[in-house]
Amino acid sequence: MPEIGRHVQFEVFKSSFKSWEALFEEAAAFADGVGPERLIGISHSEDQSKGVVTVWYWSDQPREPE
Repeated sequence: MPEIGRHVQFEVFKSSFKSWEALFEEAAAFADGVGPERLIGISHSEDQSKGVVTVWYWSDQPREPE
């Protein structure tokens, strides 16, 4: 039986103009769409005065290179 690959994916939300609350609301809405069975976690940081929130989740598809 072939093994189904699981790949870590992420979605980044960042802004220097939006409030932290607005960024967290966007990330939470995305995470709701991902679903609890695929959600790994949510992290946040600040980068050069920009708020950054990242949603980490499992996917069956590898991430496309940028």
